[in-house]
Amino acid sequence: MLTINRLDLADARMLIEGAAGKAREIAVPMCIAIVDESGNLIAFERMDGGKITSVTIAQDKAFTAAAAKKATHDYNKVNVPGSLAFGIHTEVGGRISSVGGGLPVLVGGEVVGGIGISSGTPQQDMDCAQAGIDHFETKRG
Repeated sequence: MLTINRLDLADARMLIEGAAGKAREIAVPMCIAIVDESGNLIAFERMDGGKITSVTIAQDKAFTAAAAKKATHDYNKVNVPGSLAFGIHTEVGGRISSVGGGLPVLVGGEVVGGIGISSGTPQQDMDCAQAGIDHFETKRG
């Protein structure tokens, strides 16, 4: 039998709070998705002004980060012609994202969920995702 650790709603809200704070700081309204360890949505926030297309993109970034247990920008590095991983973004019904802004959430070295951010540049999205994780780790203690 397996014991599964996963984020709960309070955890998801902490992640969103941290990411949204960074988004406000850089003046880029974001779409922020938080998923459990299987990539299923727990919470989502579209800040006022967040891009319509980013609703789905943020969720796919979070899904990728949690389910694949790696940052989306790591896929970006290998999703190039000639690489054995080229085309990975077409897998799982096109849900695998190779655009920066999706990070796995770890507790005790175990992936317990994912955060996906979209609406800014990939670097802005990555910075906001990291801010969400940093805030979560600080609040969790």
